[in-house]
Amino acid sequence: MNEQFQPILLGSDINVYGMARSFYEEYGIVSEAHSAAFLSATKYSKIVNVHAHQGFNESEGFIAVMRQLMKEYENDTRKLLLVPCGDVYTELVTHHKEELSERFICPTVNAEIQELLSNKVSFYETCEKYGLPYPETLIITKELFEQKRSITLPFAFPVALKPANSVEYLDVEFEGRKKAFIISEQQELDGVLAKIYAAGYRSEMICQNFIPGDDSRMRVLNAYVDQNHHVRMMCLGHPLLEDPTPQSVGNYVAIMPDYNEKICKQIKAFLEEIEYTGFANFDMKYDERDGEYKLFEINLRQGRSSFFVTLSGYNLAKYLVEDYILNIPSTETIYGKGDKLWIGVPKKILLKYIAEGPDKEEMKRYLKTKQYGSTIYYNKDMNVKRYLLVQHIFRGYYGRYKKYFRKK
Repeated sequence: MNEQFQPILLGSDINVYGMARSFYEEYGIVSEAHSAAFLSATKYSKIVNVHAHQGFNESEGFIAVMRQLMKEYENDTRKLLLVPCGDVYTELVTHHKEELSERFICPTVNAEIQELLSNKVSFYETCEKYGLPYPETLIITKELFEQKRSITLPFAFPVALKPANSVEYLDVEFEGRKKAFIISEQQELDGVLAKIYAAGYRSEMICQNFIPGDDSRMRVLNAYVDQNHHVRMMCLGHPLLEDPTPQSVGNYVAIMPDYNEKICKQIKAFLEEIEYTGFANFDMKYDERDGEYKLFEINLRQGRSSFFVTLSGYNLAKYLVEDYILNIPSTETIYGKGDKLWIGVPKKILLKYIAEGPDKEEMKRYLKTKQYGSTIYYNKDMNVKRYLLVQHIFRGYYGRYKKYFRKK
């Protein structure tokens, strides 16, 4: 099996490590990764070799490196699975997919679907078209804000505010920058918008009615859609806590297994109708006011915490290999029912910061029975340097929560 294919991952973060671990656990194969930088999650590892290239996260630098790789692998008989693990790399692959497909297998959407779904404005328009529930939303343009300087909302505070173009927003810096904002009054909203547009961001901002409840109301759904646009696997997770650090808001640090066939079938029908391809990752939140799960966004890749799917018994790498390497036809859609808790921070943080209630009690049962795991704590990939690094990463969360955590 190892002689048949080679995984080539794009990025070097925890998502890359999770995919490399999935390939290694299932097939014993070491992944090659290419990135714009070396990041901590993949350092000192023997299951993934990371190669960093200056300018690799820009179109010109990216395609220059990929063309060089095409030459290096020219006489290699293995199939090359190209798996982007971040928004920037996913966009770069889709925009260069025709050329890259001459040598690499690219299990991603095409450029048309990428543009339709990656921008949150067109994503919510698509939700409306296909009857998928999403929060009450106001689209704010740069021109509208600069004209009015104060935005009148059609719904009450508090509100959530986030960029429509997450890739463009990555290059924007200003004091108080966050991935997303929870805003409680008008002056704060206008002030944040002023900072964002003054910093050079040009695209729309999404302002939404805030759905009541803490992180435990969130849900995350991962799906794999094969090359024939059939959904092979769906696995729903129940996040319990998020990273409170401003630049990491929305990153989950604890996910329990969940199951909801209604929402899975609803999204399955949507993905197959638009002829989606590859991994899809949906963030949503339960709204007790109408009993609906409201969609926030779709990532056109596996999510950074998606190793919870592999941990639950549905190995992410296996679906890619069975689809593109072994050409095993799809016969049914698997709706995952996991039995393990995924954690990304020390257990003491979960016990201290997860809100009291039934979810926390269930989480404690997973911990007590040792039915849990994490992405980067992997016994088969431990040496002294990596062990100390992983310990350092986990311990760093104590300071983050002490400084930034606020009850919602």
